[in-house]
Amino acid sequence: MTNHSRTLYIGVTGSVQRRVWEHKEKLIEGFTKKYNIDRLVYYEFFEDFAGAIAREKQLKHWSRKKKIWLIEKENSLWLDLYDGL
Repeated sequence: MTNHSRTLYIGVTGSVQRRVWEHKEKLIEGFTKKYNIDRLVYYEFFEDFAGAIAREKQLKHWSRKKKIWLIEKENSLWLDLYDGL
């Protein structure tokens, strides 16, 4: 997820639609609320939660440049993908 200035946030959830809605409505205290993180620009689905957690940890260790490359490979315009879920 991101905001108007492209601050990046990476998280994991069992329900992408619910979690993004919570962020958009500013219901989650912390980083996403403080920095107005409200646009879903990239996501991946996993069959099991352990795989999702492992991928989250991997992505969090990537450089900002590499994360931007991943986003732009799939969503070059940084469109909000929430409505298409």
